Amino acid sequence: MPSTTPAPCAPDDVRRIACIGAGVIGGGWAAHFLARGYDVTAWDPAPDAEPKLRRLVAAAWPALERIGLAAGASPDRLTVAPTLAEAVADADFVQESAPEKLELKRSLLARLAAATRPGVVIASSTSGYPMTDMQTEAAGPDDAGRLVVGHPFNPPYLIPLVEVVGGERTDRAAVEWAARFYDLAGKSVITMDRELPGFIANRLQEALWREALHMVAAGEATVEDIDASITEGPGLRWAFMGPCLTFALAGGEGGMAHMLDHFGPSLKSPWTRLAAPELDPALRDAMVDGCAAAAGGRTYADLVAERDQGVIDVLRATGRLGGPR
Repeated sequence: MPSTTPAPCAPDDVRRIACIGAGVIGGGWAAHFLARGYDVTAWDPAPDAEPKLRRLVAAAWPALERIGLAAGASPDRLTVAPTLAEAVADADFVQESAPEKLELKRSLLARLAAATRPGVVIASSTSGYPMTDMQTEAAGPDDAGRLVVGHPFNPPYLIPLVEVVGGERTDRAAVEWAARFYDLAGKSVITMDRELPGFIANRLQEALWREALHMVAAGEATVEDIDASITEGPGLRWAFMGPCLTFALAGGEGGMAHMLDHFGPSLKSPWTRLAAPELDPALRDAMVDGCAAAAGGRTYADLVAERDQGVIDVLRATGRLGGPR
């Protein structure tokens, strides 16, 4: 779709970002943008949203300091607005991170488009809804045209990837603007040419997750076995080389062609079950109990700190740790 309303500023001129929704994802976005030197205004309807958000930013800040902060970056540049309208009044970009409920996303995105200055791009952190399904209540073409998906990974302040894609009513210029902005904001951007429920990475994660649930449900492996099979095996390769290139190396000098010719017949082997198993109480309890055992007495805060340091170490070791903008 051709652009009908120009953005009020270029991606490299963005100064203030509105983070709508201040939970784990929205708060993680706020921490990331603050660390990149932006002013951030947040809004969340929960009565205790502000103290929770400030605690999240404070907990993330040591990791962000180890990565390296942009000039002028400070948690003090965070403002929590009392209303949605005040949160977006001066925003150059809006990141929506409300709960994953379709009707809520539809109404909220319509409200944001009505309250935000004309042309300001509004991105949703949805984990899987196509923008076409979420932009149905936007009043006019100019409103719907600036709604895009900007799907991050948790925690957004450390995991580089963001998947960007528009809906049927989205201006292509808005998608390109968002992709350029995220790149300047220190993210690793995949700009998708077409919508796909769950996008790319979540569909791959979901396939692995469903097979893990099947193995636990059938008593074929424990939670600890499954996690170790990734962290001590292919996960070490996936941290710097994706599954396709990893498989290509399995073909030796013949590359992917030899790998497919040699291992192609195994695709018909019963190595995976992509249909989701029934998440009955027994399977749920097995997963919960298994994760508790794997935690080994470590608290949530302990695990978050360990994860954050681990991601930093992997990024640094593989030369992909971005510096301040």
